[in-house]
Amino acid sequence: MSRRPPARRRTGRPGRRRQRDSELIGFLLAAAVVIAVVAAVVHWLLAHWWVLVLVLVLAVLAGGGWLYSLRQRAHWEAVRAQGLRYGLPQLDALHHSRFEDAIRDLMRRDGCRDAQRVGGGGDLGADVKATDPYGRRWVIQCKHRRNGARGSAVGTPDLQVLNGTARQVHGADVAVIVTNGRVTAPAVTFAKQQRLHVVDRQTLGVWAAGSRPLWELLRAVPPPRRSTPLS
Repeated sequence: MSRRPPARRRTGRPGRRRQRDSELIGFLLAAAVVIAVVAAVVHWLLAHWWVLVLVLVLAVLAGGGWLYSLRQRAHWEAVRAQGLRYGLPQLDALHHSRFEDAIRDLMRRDGCRDAQRVGGGGDLGADVKATDPYGRRWVIQCKHRRNGARGSAVGTPDLQVLNGTARQVHGADVAVIVTNGRVTAPAVTFAKQQRLHVVDRQTLGVWAAGSRPLWELLRAVPPPRRSTPLS
């Protein structure tokens, strides 16, 4: 009987081993270069320590200047908000989006820190949202008229949109429509029936040019949700 030749022992491919060895050598060389560079930088800084001190001083000054500018900006924003006033001619001259910004800023002036403008496409009847210091949620729809009192009057359909979304969609405690123009008598009647609030041109003028918050100018505003130092 003939013998079978002995089976050959399997060995790893030399090409793959060489590749791993090359990668290891490359890694070691890169690490050596990095260590050498770091050592050289540290040695140079130790020999020129004043450069490091100068960099630290400049960093501290830059950080201090940045914090100071932030505080100044916050301070002047607070001052501006507290003294914010608008005349009706100013409001008439605004673009409708800037009119919404002005209403938001007036709510912030009155203490609604979270007041934000949300108007735009698909706003579902809400242009400004805010929470007053008493915890009440305000949803405001803005109707700007370029010609002021001579512009088209706000009618019942506008209030119907607000009535359909302010409470159900936006969770409003106080639903308000604000205009620098006129409001029709049927719209005023509808607002009273549906517990909506109308800020017409006259009320807007008093609010924007004065210092009293809007809830002091409106009737039948819901009671506060929570006790505050103001209540």
